[in-house]
Amino acid sequence: MKFTGFGEYAVDFFDGLVEDNSKPYWDDHVETYKSDVRAPMEALLAELAPEFSDGFGEPKVFRPYRDVRFAKDKTPYKTHCGGVIEQGRGGGAYYVEVGPAGLRVGGGCFHLASDQIARFRQAVDTELHGEALRKILAKLERAGWEVRGDRLKSKPRGFDADHPRLELLRYRSVYAVRGWEPDDVLHERGALDRVKKAWRQVREFNEWARDRVGPSAQPRR
Repeated sequence: MKFTGFGEYAVDFFDGLVEDNSKPYWDDHVETYKSDVRAPMEALLAELAPEFSDGFGEPKVFRPYRDVRFAKDKTPYKTHCGGVIEQGRGGGAYYVEVGPAGLRVGGGCFHLASDQIARFRQAVDTELHGEALRKILAKLERAGWEVRGDRLKSKPRGFDADHPRLELLRYRSVYAVRGWEPDDVLHERGALDRVKKAWRQVREFNEWARDRVGPSAQPRR
Protein backbone atom coordinates (compact mmCIF):
# COMPACT_ATOMS: atom_id res chain seq x y z
CA MET A 1 0.00 0.00 0.00
CA LYS A 2 1.37 3.43 -0.94
CA PHE A 3 1.69 5.88 1.93
CA THR A 4 -0.73 8.81 1.54
CA GLY A 5 -0.56 10.19 5.08
CA PHE A 6 -1.86 9.20 8.47
CA GLY A 7 -5.62 8.95 8.75
CA GLU A 8 -7.93 11.83 9.55
CA TYR A 9 -8.60 10.52 13.05
CA ALA A 10 -5.09 9.41 14.01
CA VAL A 11 -4.45 12.25 16.47
CA ASP A 12 -8.03 12.17 17.76
CA PHE A 13 -7.60 8.47 18.50
CA PHE A 14 -4.55 9.13 20.67
CA ASP A 15 -6.12 12.17 22.34
CA GLY A 16 -8.95 9.89 23.42
CA LEU A 17 -6.56 7.18 24.56
CA VAL A 18 -4.71 9.68 26.75
CA GLU A 19 -8.00 10.53 28.45
CA ASP A 20 -9.25 6.94 28.70
CA ASN A 21 -6.44 4.41 28.57
CA SER A 22 -8.66 1.39 29.01
CA LYS A 23 -9.62 -1.80 27.22
CA PRO A 24 -13.22 -0.62 26.58
CA TYR A 25 -11.91 2.51 24.81
CA TRP A 26 -9.41 0.44 22.85
CA ASP A 27 -12.01 -2.10 21.80
CA ASP A 28 -14.41 0.65 20.71
CA HIS A 29 -11.76 2.42 18.60
CA VAL A 30 -9.41 -0.36 17.48
CA GLU A 31 -10.59 -0.14 13.87
CA THR A 32 -9.57 3.53 13.81
CA TYR A 33 -6.16 2.53 15.14
CA LYS A 34 -5.80 -0.09 12.42
CA SER A 35 -6.92 2.12 9.52
CA ASP A 36 -5.66 5.58 10.52
CA VAL A 37 -2.52 4.71 12.49
CA ARG A 38 -1.03 1.26 12.02
CA ALA A 39 -1.72 0.71 8.31
CA PRO A 40 -0.23 4.10 7.34
CA MET A 41 2.78 3.47 9.61
CA GLU A 42 3.39 0.12 7.90
CA ALA A 43 3.09 1.77 4.48
CA LEU A 44 5.44 4.59 5.51
CA LEU A 45 8.12 2.16 6.70
CA ALA A 46 7.73 0.00 3.60
CA GLU A 47 8.51 2.99 1.37
CA LEU A 48 11.46 4.06 3.49
CA ALA A 49 12.98 0.60 3.82
CA PRO A 50 14.71 0.42 0.41
CA GLU A 51 16.85 3.45 1.27
CA PHE A 52 17.44 2.90 4.99
CA SER A 53 17.31 -0.84 5.70
CA ASP A 54 20.73 -1.75 4.29
CA GLY A 55 22.89 -2.66 7.27
CA PHE A 56 20.06 -2.01 9.72
CA GLY A 57 17.53 -4.79 9.15
CA GLU A 58 13.84 -4.93 8.40
CA PRO A 59 11.36 -2.27 9.54
CA LYS A 60 8.86 -3.01 12.26
CA VAL A 61 5.95 -1.31 13.99
CA PHE A 62 6.04 -1.54 17.76
CA ARG A 63 3.22 -3.30 19.58
CA PRO A 64 0.59 -0.95 21.05
CA TYR A 65 0.66 -2.70 24.42
CA ARG A 66 2.83 -1.41 27.26
CA ASP A 67 5.11 -3.73 29.22
CA VAL A 68 3.80 -3.06 32.73
CA ARG A 69 5.64 -5.85 34.54
CA PHE A 70 8.12 -3.49 36.22
CA ALA A 71 6.19 -0.22 35.85
CA LYS A 72 4.32 1.76 38.46
CA ASP A 73 2.01 3.02 35.70
CA LYS A 74 -0.22 0.07 34.81
CA THR A 75 -2.14 1.69 31.94
CA PRO A 76 -2.24 -0.96 29.22
CA TYR A 77 -1.71 0.97 25.97
CA LYS A 78 1.01 3.20 24.53
CA THR A 79 -0.25 6.68 23.69
CA HIS A 80 1.72 6.79 20.45
CA CYS A 81 2.63 4.43 17.60
CA GLY A 82 6.31 3.97 16.87
CA GLY A 83 8.12 2.35 13.98
CA VAL A 84 11.81 1.59 13.58
CA ILE A 85 14.50 0.24 11.30
CA GLU A 86 17.37 -1.10 13.42
CA GLN A 87 19.69 -4.09 13.59
CA GLY A 88 19.45 -4.28 17.37
CA ARG A 89 18.48 -1.89 20.14
CA GLY A 90 21.23 0.65 20.77
CA GLY A 91 23.34 0.12 17.65
CA GLY A 92 21.77 2.89 15.58
CA ALA A 93 18.08 3.27 14.77
CA TYR A 94 15.85 5.09 12.32
CA TYR A 95 12.79 5.88 14.45
CA VAL A 96 9.43 7.47 13.63
CA GLU A 97 6.42 8.06 15.86
CA VAL A 98 2.90 9.45 15.55
CA GLY A 99 0.88 10.49 18.57
CA PRO A 100 -0.96 13.38 20.25
CA ALA A 101 2.04 15.67 19.73
CA GLY A 102 2.10 14.97 15.99
CA LEU A 103 5.03 13.43 14.13
CA ARG A 104 8.42 12.71 15.72
CA VAL A 105 11.63 11.16 14.38
CA GLY A 106 14.84 10.04 16.02
CA GLY A 107 18.10 8.21 15.63
CA GLY A 108 21.16 7.08 17.53
CA CYS A 109 21.90 4.88 20.54
CA PHE A 110 18.71 4.08 22.42
CA HIS A 111 18.78 1.87 25.55
CA LEU A 112 22.41 0.79 25.61
CA ALA A 113 23.28 -2.46 27.37
CA SER A 114 26.48 -2.69 29.43
CA ASP A 115 28.54 -4.22 26.61
CA GLN A 116 27.37 -1.46 24.26
CA ILE A 117 28.23 1.24 26.78
CA ALA A 118 31.75 -0.20 26.99
CA ARG A 119 32.16 -0.07 23.19
CA PHE A 120 30.62 3.41 23.05
CA ARG A 121 33.07 4.77 25.60
CA GLN A 122 36.00 3.00 24.00
CA ALA A 123 35.16 4.72 20.70
CA VAL A 124 34.53 8.13 22.28
CA ASP A 125 37.87 7.85 24.11
CA THR A 126 39.74 7.82 20.79
CA GLU A 127 40.51 11.05 18.99
CA LEU A 128 39.34 9.70 15.64
CA HIS A 129 35.94 8.28 16.55
CA GLY A 130 35.22 10.49 19.54
CA GLU A 131 35.76 13.72 17.62
CA ALA A 132 33.72 12.34 14.74
CA LEU A 133 30.75 11.81 17.06
CA ARG A 134 31.15 15.21 18.67
CA LYS A 135 31.01 16.88 15.25
CA ILE A 136 28.04 14.75 14.15
CA LEU A 137 26.00 15.73 17.20
CA ALA A 138 26.94 19.40 16.89
CA LYS A 139 25.85 19.39 13.25
CA LEU A 140 22.50 17.83 14.18
CA GLU A 141 21.90 20.44 16.86
CA ARG A 142 22.60 23.21 14.38
CA ALA A 143 20.04 21.63 12.04
CA GLY A 144 17.34 21.78 14.73
CA TRP A 145 17.68 18.38 16.39
CA GLU A 146 17.63 17.90 20.16
CA VAL A 147 20.31 15.58 21.55
CA ARG A 148 19.09 13.62 24.54
CA GLY A 149 20.12 10.63 26.60
CA ASP A 150 20.72 9.15 30.02
CA ARG A 151 23.93 10.49 31.56
CA LEU A 152 26.00 9.88 34.65
CA LYS A 153 26.17 12.78 37.09
CA SER A 154 29.86 12.12 37.60
CA LYS A 155 32.64 10.92 35.34
CA PRO A 156 32.64 7.23 34.33
CA ARG A 157 35.13 5.00 36.08
CA GLY A 158 38.53 4.78 34.44
CA PHE A 159 38.49 8.17 32.71
CA ASP A 160 40.22 11.39 33.72
CA ALA A 161 38.17 14.35 34.94
CA ASP A 162 39.83 16.55 32.32
CA HIS A 163 39.09 14.23 29.37
CA PRO A 164 38.33 16.43 26.32
CA ARG A 165 35.12 14.52 25.61
CA LEU A 166 34.01 13.87 29.18
CA GLU A 167 30.46 15.07 28.48
CA LEU A 168 30.10 12.44 25.75
CA LEU A 169 31.65 9.75 27.93
CA ARG A 170 29.01 10.35 30.59
CA TYR A 171 26.23 9.17 28.29
CA ARG A 172 24.65 5.77 28.95
CA SER A 173 22.40 6.35 25.95
CA VAL A 174 22.46 9.16 23.42
CA TYR A 175 20.08 9.94 20.61
CA ALA A 176 18.71 12.82 18.55
CA VAL A 177 15.04 13.73 18.10
CA ARG A 178 12.94 16.32 16.33
CA GLY A 179 9.25 16.67 15.61
CA TRP A 180 6.34 18.51 14.05
CA GLU A 181 3.08 19.40 15.76
CA PRO A 182 -0.15 18.07 14.21
CA ASP A 183 -0.86 19.81 10.91
CA ASP A 184 -2.29 19.05 7.48
CA VAL A 185 1.01 17.54 6.30
CA LEU A 186 0.62 14.71 8.83
CA HIS A 187 -2.33 13.48 6.79
CA GLU A 188 -0.63 13.89 3.42
CA ARG A 189 2.19 12.27 1.51
CA GLY A 190 4.36 15.17 2.60
CA ALA A 191 4.81 13.38 5.95
CA LEU A 192 6.93 10.81 4.07
CA ASP A 193 9.15 13.60 2.75
CA ARG A 194 9.60 14.98 6.27
CA VAL A 195 10.70 11.64 7.67
CA LYS A 196 12.94 10.84 4.71
CA LYS A 197 14.75 14.19 4.92
CA ALA A 198 15.18 13.84 8.68
CA TRP A 199 16.47 10.28 8.46
CA ARG A 200 19.02 11.38 5.87
CA GLN A 201 20.24 14.01 8.34
CA VAL A 202 20.62 11.41 11.10
CA ARG A 203 22.18 8.77 8.85
CA GLU A 204 25.77 9.68 9.78
CA PHE A 205 24.96 9.32 13.48
CA ASN A 206 23.31 5.94 12.92
CA GLU A 207 26.22 4.68 10.86
CA TRP A 208 28.64 5.75 13.59
CA ALA A 209 26.52 3.83 16.12
CA ARG A 210 26.30 0.79 13.86
CA ASP A 211 30.05 0.66 13.24
CA ARG A 212 31.31 1.67 16.71
CA VAL A 213 28.64 0.21 19.05
CA GLY A 214 26.58 -2.41 17.25
CA PRO A 215 23.91 -4.64 18.80
CA SER A 216 24.28 -6.09 22.27
CA ALA A 217 25.33 -9.71 22.77
CA GLN A 218 23.41 -9.79 26.06
CA PRO A 219 19.87 -11.23 26.24
CA ARG A 220 17.14 -8.59 26.52
CA ARG A 221 15.18 -8.50 29.75
